[in-house]
Amino acid sequence: MFKVGIIGPESTGKSSLARYLAKRYNGIYVPEYAREYIERKRTREVTFEELCFIARHQIEEMEHFSHQPSVISHPLYFFDTELIVTKVWFEEAFGRVPEWLDEAIKRYPMDVYLLTSPDLPWTQDGTRYNGSDEKRHELFDRYEQAIQSLDIPYYIITHQP
Repeated sequence: MFKVGIIGPESTGKSSLARYLAKRYNGIYVPEYAREYIERKRTREVTFEELCFIARHQIEEMEHFSHQPSVISHPLYFFDTELIVTKVWFEEAFGRVPEWLDEAIKRYPMDVYLLTSPDLPWTQDGTRYNGSDEKRHELFDRYEQAIQSLDIPYYIITHQP
């Protein structure tokens, strides 16, 4: 099993890229749970406890996939965001991160990251928060620093020729 984490600022094509790669390489697409949660809730406001619930769900998914036997027809898993994004969301929204989240990030590492650049125009879809170019670039830098601190290979995905 090879896990690809696709992370980046909002509105940078993560979901489209994850779905495309899963289809192209006959892999498994793991959707962004936070988006599903917020869409069901019908409001973008999320409490600290709700974000803990979202993070724990992501951890359960990682545990589930970590215990699955490798299936030859589906050796690749494409995660549309993962725990690093959730950690940064905690920092942004609440100025603190649950103690258990850093350990979970280390316990369930990706094999490689695809970090999407904020070079696409931002569009609101009802679940997004950070539309300014300055904020999107700041988040990009924070995601890159987080990946580098884990010493996991990553590639920056740009949309400009």
